[in-house]
Amino acid sequence: MLDVVALGELLIDFTYQSADEDGYPTMAAHPGGAPANFLAALAKLGARTALLGKVGADAFGRLLTGTLEKAGIGTMGIISSPEAFTTLAFVTLDESGDREFSFARKPGADTCLRFEELDLGLIDQAKVFHFGTLSLTDEPARTCTYKAVAFARERGKLVSFDPNLRPPLWRGEAEAKEQMLWGLGQADIVKISDEEVKFLFGLAPEAGAEHILTEFGPKLVFVTCGAEGCVYRSAKAAGRVPSLGSILVKDTTGAGDIFGGSALWKILQTGKDIDALTKGEIAQAARFGCVTAGLSTTRSGGIQSVPAYGEIMARIAADDR
Repeated sequence: MLDVVALGELLIDFTYQSADEDGYPTMAAHPGGAPANFLAALAKLGARTALLGKVGADAFGRLLTGTLEKAGIGTMGIISSPEAFTTLAFVTLDESGDREFSFARKPGADTCLRFEELDLGLIDQAKVFHFGTLSLTDEPARTCTYKAVAFARERGKLVSFDPNLRPPLWRGEAEAKEQMLWGLGQADIVKISDEEVKFLFGLAPEAGAEHILTEFGPKLVFVTCGAEGCVYRSAKAAGRVPSLGSILVKDTTGAGDIFGGSALWKILQTGKDIDALTKGEIAQAARFGCVTAGLSTTRSGGIQSVPAYGEIMARIAADDR
């Protein structure tokens, strides 16, 4: 039995370290991909997880598969393809640690995933199915995602969605919006950033959370707001929790994914259906996610930056004093 299975990209993030006199960067390679970062948070906290995806039959693909195994994420759903190279993302950071992405993905192995390659038994075993939008940018991965989401919904799985907008990967804003809106209509839980809410609807976080809840039908919406914390909204509860203050941000790569995974873990620990969660339980999940994501930004990378449970709880206890 699995707690969470995710579908989507597994890739290498190359992060800016320094530049030579001509401006060419020295970069450090880190394992990444939004669904992998999401599962890494869950696995670090003890959840049983697996990823459905495709990497190249190359050195990076082998490294990534090994990294998932070390992180406790099931790799039985990972396909190794000799036909496409493992996707590479080049992440430059500004003085605030905010990211700008460039991709080597024309195509990348993750975009070549086909529905008939999926181990559907992994979805059958799971309580939650999670997906994002990077698997919706290109075929055949788009159709694969459509069918996998339908399969999960037909079997009554809790569906989690993170739009995770990356403009360079889309042919235009209209296509990005179309696919992001489709995803919102499939989900029980939505984790979306304030920037993505503004991109889709031109709304502030609170109004955006309300709009998503009423127009698209999820049971729970989290809108992450970076240094401004997180807004949450369900049919019974609405509020905001603060971000983790007094930290030295080193790298924000994967922080939103880590928020999503850790907040979901906290929800699963209640043993309740989403509809039965109290305002206090939702607020606790949001705060737990903010603390976990905040601590992750004090170190480099995504998968390997997830803090341990003890570190998270120690920080929460310190802030409560």
